[in-house]
Amino acid sequence: MTSTLGRRSFLGGLLAAPALGAVLAACGGSGSAASAGSATLKWASSYFPTHWDPVVGGSGAQFRHLALVYASLTRVDDAGNAVPDLAESWDYNDKGDQVTFHLREGLTFSDGTPVNAEAVKQAIERAKNQEDSALFGDLTSIEKVTTEGDLDAVVHLSQVDYQIPLLFGERVLQVASPKAAADPKALDQNPVGHGPFVVTQIIPGTKAVLEKNPDYWDAANIHIEKVELVSAPDPSTVVSGLQTGVYNFADLAPSQAKAAEGAGLDVFVQPGYNASNLSLNVNKKPFDDPKVVEAVRHAINRQEFVDKLTFGYGTIATQPFPEEYIAYDPDSADLWPYDVAKAKAALAESKYSGDDLKIDLVIPDEDASAEIVQSQLAAIGITVTIKIDKNWATPFFAKDLVTSLYGTTGRDSPLQTLTAHFGPNGPLNLSTPYEPEGFEKAVAAVRETPLEDPAYAETLQKATREGLASEALVFTFSQPNVYVKDPSISQLPKNPGHINWTGVKIS
Repeated sequence: MTSTLGRRSFLGGLLAAPALGAVLAACGGSGSAASAGSATLKWASSYFPTHWDPVVGGSGAQFRHLALVYASLTRVDDAGNAVPDLAESWDYNDKGDQVTFHLREGLTFSDGTPVNAEAVKQAIERAKNQEDSALFGDLTSIEKVTTEGDLDAVVHLSQVDYQIPLLFGERVLQVASPKAAADPKALDQNPVGHGPFVVTQIIPGTKAVLEKNPDYWDAANIHIEKVELVSAPDPSTVVSGLQTGVYNFADLAPSQAKAAEGAGLDVFVQPGYNASNLSLNVNKKPFDDPKVVEAVRHAINRQEFVDKLTFGYGTIATQPFPEEYIAYDPDSADLWPYDVAKAKAALAESKYSGDDLKIDLVIPDEDASAEIVQSQLAAIGITVTIKIDKNWATPFFAKDLVTSLYGTTGRDSPLQTLTAHFGPNGPLNLSTPYEPEGFEKAVAAVRETPLEDPAYAETLQKATREGLASEALVFTFSQPNVYVKDPSISQLPKNPGHINWTGVKIS
């Protein structure tokens, strides 16, 4: 068996990817007031934060921007391992149902409030209890948090769970000043954390200006003095924007990559652990018939998504992890190969036909993926009507839709990714409370296995295998995390799923 670290390592050229079906883009001239200066990062992003409170906005792709302002208890290194951030170390009790995080000494938030165990306690409690929290579902195994002295935060668990150090990274526990968080609505537009930068100006939805935080615990390795983050609605202007110096770093639509390379810009794929999928509701007809699900599984030609949507930068996806990742299950690499004949045969054995095989595919915006699904299912006799609902999230998370498309930016905890997709209360499981038989037992085994245990990789891959028995999701492709930068910016660390500015220089 490959070692844990070997399985976790991501290749520098990894073509894995982001999510939500959105096309990465960049901005035009509206952000061109960017100041000159060799240490100024001028970042154009199609994911400009709509929320700056990490409890509200930290779960989606925007967590990468919030990480400019907020630090977390832990973060992941380029191999996907949990490493220190605000917490310099942590340890479990003998039973594995209690973990103590030991914080660094002498840290303060940018408003002068101490970074201490009480601040961590309040951050976790707010993520669990705040009415508009996007994170509460990720913290269900946390029973309570207590403090021991000023710097030790003790997390008491309702079950053995060795995934907590991975869970408490940037995606789930960016820690805000408790003083500022006392008014969450104010925090939402005026963020206060202990990150590498401090916000000096926000124009909601448009622009944020940040200065280097001299009190950040790792300030010595932050070489950027200023960040100008701007919203980027138009993907067609990214290349010209970088050529003219309007910005020097941007999310890039794969369709623009060749033009950017031709202009002498640095185009790179940042590792990620994401996959798009076709979500099915097995509680509604026709997907309550396993034969219809089987037909759909064989009807999906994943390569068509890659060829038409990723311009050679993406990969096919058969599970929610890239092949190089520790949780990827090689035994499940090709469970449901594309086979129109098998798809038609399975559909012929189902109890549905005619009008019962007419379904609505509800999505939030126009999406070429939907048209590919429509065409591929039509080829086996299922009629798909694409419907756009700007309020799509409400029926999706209420599990009221028959089918939809979904993609995620992944999680630092692979178990969190699995339970989100396949668990009975998983937010990405359109068929709640359905779950595959054997999944809960496999998940419990992962929780009970320390990350350094030699059996961890095999145990985790078995949970992936059990999850993939789910009839509620059909994975399609990985949309790459493509970025472009001016050559004056040095290479970024290959932290999977993240944008990390530690050590990055602008010459």
